[in-house]
Amino acid sequence: MLHAPMLAVFALLTTLVNAQSHLFLLQDIWPPGPGEALVPQEPPAELTGILNSISPARIESTIRTLVSFGTRHTLSNQTDPERGIGAARDWVASELRSYGGRLQVEVPSYIQPPASRIPTATNISDIIATLPGTTDPNRVYVVSGHYDSRVSDVMNFSDDAPGADDDGSGVAVSMELARVMATQELDATIIFAVVAGEEQGLYGSAFLADTLKNASVNVQGMLDNDIVGSSTADDGTTDPFNIRMFVRGIPPTDSARAIADRVDIGGENDAPARQLARFAVEVASNAVTNMSVQMIYRPDRYLRGGDQESFLNDGFPAVRFTEPHENFAHQHQDVRVVDGVQFGDLLEFCDFEFISRVAKVNGAILWSLASAPVTPQNVTLDSSTLTNNSTLRWSLDASVDAYEIVWRPTEVPFGHMLFLLVGLPRRRWNFRRIMCISG
Repeated sequence: MLHAPMLAVFALLTTLVNAQSHLFLLQDIWPPGPGEALVPQEPPAELTGILNSISPARIESTIRTLVSFGTRHTLSNQTDPERGIGAARDWVASELRSYGGRLQVEVPSYIQPPASRIPTATNISDIIATLPGTTDPNRVYVVSGHYDSRVSDVMNFSDDAPGADDDGSGVAVSMELARVMATQELDATIIFAVVAGEEQGLYGSAFLADTLKNASVNVQGMLDNDIVGSSTADDGTTDPFNIRMFVRGIPPTDSARAIADRVDIGGENDAPARQLARFAVEVASNAVTNMSVQMIYRPDRYLRGGDQESFLNDGFPAVRFTEPHENFAHQHQDVRVVDGVQFGDLLEFCDFEFISRVAKVNGAILWSLASAPVTPQNVTLDSSTLTNNSTLRWSLDASVDAYEIVWRPTEVPFGHMLFLLVGLPRRRWNFRRIMCISG
């Protein structure tokens, strides 16, 4: 079964179980090119059923409950059963456990010593629902939203901070996907994360990313949903069928030499996060999600950041989803009315149908990734000899039946072709990716 986002496969390479690497000279085996344009694969029936079970009403109920805790500021009360971040934490964990199925729910915590925006030692708790993979459990994909909230003064932990959009909407995406996917048996593991401390400095996501890195977990993709609750701009215009996806180019973990090498071959647009994003666009922009995923070549919006940075800083591919138009009167604001204008991150400004479509986008990506084979490892393009041919090398995986090689012109973000090309001039074309196919 082909789970990669392609319909046609024009050539297959037989897996050599005992081989460590494979040398493939394109002109020796490929028929005349330039190939055939790839057509994104439509969601299969199983995935369509999952996505269609996402409920706008349940998403609304989740956000309404989060807002009811008054404030979810990281420095707010952790023991009050009705108000503060502790009450929110306990409710999220209880709700995730109620979904049953194969989910494994835990609340990992640590004490953050005094630091930026943390004046005293503070407990930081994440809530993690894990759907274990059946055949490749150490390969992990993460979807996350943050449950802490704030008002105008980032240190004000007393006043109401509803946080409906920022980031009750992202939390609702993680929780609703955990609910509808709780019984799934997929090859790889999915972590549905709800993290704390984002507004104070990405503390919860850094704790999660560091924990996974220190445990040598193979995190192959992280999806951060932060402010995905509305498509209405401050001028009233709407874009309800589009979601922005912010994607960093050069990884922050690249050394100076690695950056120089990447730039020297024109590969700054082909970093792992960008490839993850291209895959996301292909599998999640369709009639089932009823959304268009807009890839933006920046780590985040200007002057803003998010939990995807914690994963990028630990060497994991990560992207951020944010609504197409933002109204800054509804973010990081005290709840108030000024000259007839309502300020504050209130429930009334959320569009629950829109959030459900964002959840479908994330669900399509996660299911497709977790159902597909592992990312090909140790892929290199040999540029040591002056020639118009291209020699590719990669490590073989005994569990893989075949590989696809696709390419695209360097000047376009997509528009790639499948596997039929001879005598490829390096100066003009980029190899898009090598992909594994399971039988």
